[in-house]
Amino acid sequence: MPNESAHVETLKKAYSLWRETKGGSADHWLSIVDKHISFGSMARGAEPVAFAKDYDNREDLRAYFKGLSDEWTMVDYVMDEYVAQGDAVVARGSCSWTNKKTGKTMDTPKLDFWRFRDGKAVEFYEYYDTAQVMAAAV
Repeated sequence: MPNESAHVETLKKAYSLWRETKGGSADHWLSIVDKHISFGSMARGAEPVAFAKDYDNREDLRAYFKGLSDEWTMVDYVMDEYVAQGDAVVARGSCSWTNKKTGKTMDTPKLDFWRFRDGKAVEFYEYYDTAQVMAAAV
């Protein structure tokens, strides 16, 4: 039987750490995902955010966090609502980042879908305003 409250608490801790460290807690994210994570992003690897693409394992997923930290600086990141059903959790909030090359800042609503199995995240997909991201990156 799924433990919805445990999944939500895992994510609350991870998002809180993500915000507190201004995006410096990639290792913590990697610790909560399964080695065969199915990870996806709205940008789907389109330039100029090629790192925001599909990944199918934890080790390759490191490239996502490296690309994000190399190219962007977190301004803020807030997840303030969680909806859990069975092994799935949706986290809703907003985030803003400044592109290091252009100096432009984007601010977007953010929705993350998570699925857990045996205490680890096995699926993730992030939804956000890709137009804002692209505009800030060029």
